[in-house]
Order: sequence, then C-alpha cells, then structure tokens
Amino acid sequence: MQDGHRHEESTFRQSIDGCLEGAIGEYGLAPSKHSAWVDRIAPHVETLKDEYRTGKLPLLRIAEDEQDIADAEAAYAKLSEGAKTIVFFGTGGSSLGGELFAQLAGWNIAGVALPGQRNRPRTRFYANLDGGTLESVLKSLDLASTRFIVTSKSGGTAETLAQAIAALTAVKAAGLEAEIPKLFLGITEPDKPGKANGLRTLFSKFAIPLLEHHTGIGGRFSCLTNVGLLPAIARGLDPRAIRAGAKSVVDALLASGKPQDFAPAVGAATAVALSKEKGIKTLVMMPYNDRLGRLAAWFVQLWAESLGKGGEGTTPLGALGPLDQHSQLQLFMDGPRDHYLTVVRVASEGVGLRIDSELARIAGADMLGGHTVGDIVAAQSHAVPEALARAGRPVRTIDIAKLDEKTIGAIVMHFMIETILAGRLLGVDPFDQPAVELAKILTKERLAKGA
Repeated sequence: MQDGHRHEESTFRQSIDGCLEGAIGEYGLAPSKHSAWVDRIAPHVETLKDEYRTGKLPLLRIAEDEQDIADAEAAYAKLSEGAKTIVFFGTGGSSLGGELFAQLAGWNIAGVALPGQRNRPRTRFYANLDGGTLESVLKSLDLASTRFIVTSKSGGTAETLAQAIAALTAVKAAGLEAEIPKLFLGITEPDKPGKANGLRTLFSKFAIPLLEHHTGIGGRFSCLTNVGLLPAIARGLDPRAIRAGAKSVVDALLASGKPQDFAPAVGAATAVALSKEKGIKTLVMMPYNDRLGRLAAWFVQLWAESLGKGGEGTTPLGALGPLDQHSQLQLFMDGPRDHYLTVVRVASEGVGLRIDSELARIAGADMLGGHTVGDIVAAQSHAVPEALARAGRPVRTIDIAKLDEKTIGAIVMHFMIETILAGRLLGVDPFDQPAVELAKILTKERLAKGA
C-alpha cells in the first residue's frame, strides 16, 4: 500500500519523505528527479520477477524451501545433546546473518535472555581470526560439553580452516578424538569432482557430519539459508516464520505493478539518486533497538561488498540509537553534507520501567517523570529524523510495529533486494567481490614463502 512516499509491507513501513525537496529543501531530491530514478529502476524490477519465475536467482525462492530447515533442525538436535556451549566459526557472511538472528533472541545483550533461552546451550560467534583470542578460547572451554559449527561455502576460507584445525587439535589433545564426530558440524558446498574443498576433505576424514551449503546463494546473501538459520534455531527462534517474512517481500515484488509500489525498489532508487544527484557518499544504518545492533553490521557488509566496484558505491556505516546520538550524530547533523541516514524504529511506547516523577524532579529532569524508558526512546527516534530534516540532511525511516521472526525475515529480504537493485542500477554485479581476491592470493604467497 502506498501513502505519499510511504511504503507498507505487512511487517514494517518505509518512508523516504525526508529525502525529498519538500522536507529538506535544496539538499533533497526534486520530485521529478526522484521519479525519474524510480522509473529507471523499473526494468531491473521486471528482471527480478523473471529471475523468480525461471529460478535463475535462487535467493528469491529460498523462502519456499522446507527440507533444508528440517535437515538443520535434525542436525542441531543431534549435535546439541549434552552441550553447554555452541561455538560458531565462520567469517563475513558466514557469521553476520546468524549473529543478526541470534541477537533478535537476546544474544550478546547481557541480562535479557528469556527463561527458555537460559536452558539452552550458550552461543558464541568467533568471526574474526585472532591468534590470542582463539588460543584463550580453546583453553578456557570445557571441550567435552562444547560443540563447534564451522561454515565455509567454498571450504577453502583460510581463516575458518585455521579455526577448525585449531579446534580439532585442541579436542584431540584433550583426549576426545573418538568424540569428534559428535562435537563438530560443518556447512559447506556439496562435493564437486575436480573442485577442491578443504573443509569437506578435513571433516570427512574425521567422519564429521556435513550440511550442504546452498550452491546458488553465498556469503552476504546466505542469511536465509541454513547458514543463518542454524544460529536462529540454536537460540530457539522459529526459522519458518523468518522465511515467511522474507516471502512476504518476494510476494510484494511479484504483485507490484510499477516500481513505485515496491519498497525495496524505491529504497534503491533513492540511495542511488542521492549519490548521483546530491553527492551523498555515506549511508548510515541506525536502528533504535539493542536487538537490531547486528542488523547494522550485517547491512554494512551487504552494501559495501555488493556495490563497491569499479569506482561505484557508497560507504555504509553502522550506528545504534540512542547510543550514537552521543558519538556520531554531531557529524551527521553538522559535518559534510554527504551522509544519508536510515533510522529503523521499533514501536516502544509504554515498554520498560516507568521513571519515578519525584526522582526525576530531584535530578532536574522533570520531562522524564511518569514516562517509561520506551517512551523516551520513541521520542528520541522521532526527534532525530525531524532534526536531520530541519538541518537539510536526507533521512529515511523504517517503522516496525512488532519485532519478531517474521519482521526480521522481511527486513533482511528487503535490504538484500534493495542492494541487488541498487547494484544493477549502478551497472555493477552485486554478487561478486573481485577486489578482495588479490589479498587472499597475496596472503597465501606470504605464508608459502615463510613455510
């Protein structure tokens, strides 16, 4: 449903009003310019529809799969027997999607785990390779009650292989070699003749169970596959509800008559138009909810790695409200006019403890008295976009009525499709990452010389 420049999904509402001339004056897009960019994206929206129908873009069909969820649930149920800690090894897109979902269930937010989650094994993610950290972790864990889930699509990711080998070595040293098939689970591509897969070869030697990584969906786009859904399962979330939310966005794509009716198309056109017409160089993702902190980190990789090619792209920056009102907002409000903010708001009125009026008066903060903490956050999350607009800074808002599995599934599918469309509008391939391959080659060369 469209209302002005607001676009409704069943789970959230997007508004790009704050990016237009009518709201922010000369620094915003003129309606005619904005419409022209939205029209320009129309062929790419139609291409997506064709790719859904033909199955050429598996991402658009993933929400309809069911067997992989059943396989992941069965594998996790078996792996987690007797477990106190689940360790996830994987880097970049092999970790961020899972972290995003796990945080929805309270992971990495001290003190918010629900009673049912407290009875589950603890979840830990080690996405960054650090020698000191890995050594300390493996020494501190009770390895008999720890389980390791290792993810690499190609099976050749050096950082992930190093983690896996270090963990296997530690388990063997602890006298648990016979238990290795029960302590580890891998996610990697199916065996392909003539193609090396180090993780598959290594884990097969130890009879470690393997789940198949989707061959047509990789890295930063894999959060809706078993890569992202296994951590969701580990935290007690409903993976089918996540997929249902994602499907609602694909359904909206197929039902859209013109790009103006499809929120991700409007989002992509707006971002590209601001870059090309107004010199915007930095996109800020700023959710106002602790449980969406990793959403910002996930978006940063998605946007940067998909669009930063051939001199194109804009720099994504993660922020968290209200926290970053006290660190980065000064720059966004009064620095160079090259920032575009997306403020994600979760309805929070009436949520949380109520501020005692008398204590608020004593503290000289009368305006807080009688309000819940959620009231305060809601006021801030609405005041900041208004302040940005008054300062002539483009801002998009996304409003979420209820933050749950269906909503988060819709949000991630929205941003993935938005990113794909932005890439195609810019004339770049959103699915490759050619520049980083050189660093991998040089790393191998340096290690080989030092061997």
